[in-house]
Amino acid sequence: MDKIEQISADFIEKNTNFNELISEIKHHFSNDEVIVPMRHHHDFPNPNVKADSTLLLMPAWNPSKSAGVKIVTVSPENGQFEMPSIQGTYIYFDAIKGSIKAILEAKSLTVKRTAAASALASSYLSKENASSLLMIGTGALSINLIKAHTSVRPIKKVFIWGRNFDKAKLICESLKNEDFNVIPIKNFEEKISEVDIISCATLSKTPLVLGKNLKKGQHLDLVGAYKKDMREADDETISKASVYIDTYQGGLKESGDIVIPLQNGTLKEEDIKADLFDLCSNKKQGRKSKDEITLFKSVGHALEDLAAANYYYNKFKNE
Repeated sequence: MDKIEQISADFIEKNTNFNELISEIKHHFSNDEVIVPMRHHHDFPNPNVKADSTLLLMPAWNPSKSAGVKIVTVSPENGQFEMPSIQGTYIYFDAIKGSIKAILEAKSLTVKRTAAASALASSYLSKENASSLLMIGTGALSINLIKAHTSVRPIKKVFIWGRNFDKAKLICESLKNEDFNVIPIKNFEEKISEVDIISCATLSKTPLVLGKNLKKGQHLDLVGAYKKDMREADDETISKASVYIDTYQGGLKESGDIVIPLQNGTLKEEDIKADLFDLCSNKKQGRKSKDEITLFKSVGHALEDLAAANYYYNKFKNE
C-alpha cells in the first residue's frame, strides 16, 4: 500500500505562491474535466452554545487523474473556546485506484483557495489600475485575501477593519514588510467610498456594505455570509452592481447575499452576468467599463479544493 502523505498547515502556509495557485484554479475552471456534485450542507443543533454548527462535505473528481473530498465543520461560536470557527480535513485520492494519496489540513487549504478564487475573479472584474483595498473582517481569511488581491492588482494601500481593533493591528504588523501599506481603521464606512476594491469576510447577519456609500468603478468581493440568513451587502448594492458568482451550482442557493435578493425581487437569476467557469473559459466578459460597479459572491466550490490539493501535493512531492 502506498504511503499516505500528511500535508500540514505549516507546509501549506510556507509553500503558497498566490500567482501559481490562482493559475492552477483558473486552469480547472477553464475546462469541464472535473465532476463536482452538489455539496452536502447540514446544519445541526449545538445547544451548549445556543447556535447551530454546520457540516460540509465537498467531493470532486477529475476522472483517471485526481479526486478528493473535504470534510469541514463550521462553528461560529468557537471564539469563546479560543478556536477557529472552521475545522476540517481534505482527503486526496488516486482517482484510478481509489487509494488515499494524502491528507491535507483543510482550514489552511480552504483559506488559500478561497482567497485565490477571489483574486482570480478580481483579475476579470476589478479595474486593472486598482490601487487601494478595504478589508472588512479580521478572521483567518483576511490576511490571505489581502495577499491574493495584491498579487493581481497594483495595490499600494490597504485599510483593514474588524470588530476587534487589536486584531486589525496585529494583521497590519504581520504585513509590515510587504510592498503595500496596511492601515487599521476603527470606522470602515468612511473608507468605503474611497477605495477601488472592497473585500468582506465576515459572519454578519446584517449588511455591512451599503449601496448608498459606493462609488463608480469599484469592485466588491463578498466571501463571508455563508448561510441563507447572513448578508454582507444590502439590496441597494445588489441593484447598483453587475453581479458575478463563483458557480451557479452553489452561488444561487447558499448565501443570503444572493438568495434574499432573489426572493424579494431585487435580483433575477438572469441578471447574474457570469460565474468563474464562464469567465475563465472566455465564454462571457468581465468588467465592461471603468464606471461599472462589479460584485463577486463566493460560496466556495469543491473544484477549487481539488485544484489546491493538486497544487500542494505536487509541491510536497517535488520538495
